[in-house]
Amino acid sequence: MASQAEDDLQASKTEGFKVGEKKTLEEYAKLDQGDESLNRWKASLGLSSSPPIAVDPNDTRKCVIKALALEVEGRPDIIVDLTAPGSVGKLKEKPFTIKEGARFRMKANFVVQHEVLSGLKYIQVVKRKGVRVSKDQEMIGSFAPNTQETPQYEKKFESEEAPSGMIARGHYNAVSKFVDDDDQTHLQFEWAFDIAKDWSK
Repeated sequence: MASQAEDDLQASKTEGFKVGEKKTLEEYAKLDQGDESLNRWKASLGLSSSPPIAVDPNDTRKCVIKALALEVEGRPDIIVDLTAPGSVGKLKEKPFTIKEGARFRMKANFVVQHEVLSGLKYIQVVKRKGVRVSKDQEMIGSFAPNTQETPQYEKKFESEEAPSGMIARGHYNAVSKFVDDDDQTHLQFEWAFDIAKDWSK
């Protein structure tokens, strides 16, 4: 039986949607080469003639989230390097501070390797004192493995406004995950943030 946390992080489904048949990169490259619209679609995925980036053949991950950042206009980005040992675990222990009423957004840098990644989504659940206050889901898209021409991808999420007022100030806990159309979770992590009257020094 699924826990409440697992239920919270379930991606919403489009009724009647079916995941397409899996194809290798070579099969995609040869697919209806004379079809201009299909060629444009393949280009939108990032399928190109550029050589692939070097990857560890023992690393079977299809999508590797390299870094997360909090972007606020007029302030330096707060960047979390997820390639550093223990960095994911520290996210919960070192909360971000966000000034009430400020506009901010998260962004992610990631690498796709081995095969085409279909329908990557970001899901985020925020709780305060154990009570869920929001759940957001954002489609990131489908991507071909990175190449030397495009060594990594960056996704900037929709801008948000931090709540304001004395009641809104305080500590919030969040759980986020990156998941694809095959329901494969590529990263799930807990993190925290504080809504404060001003930015921390």
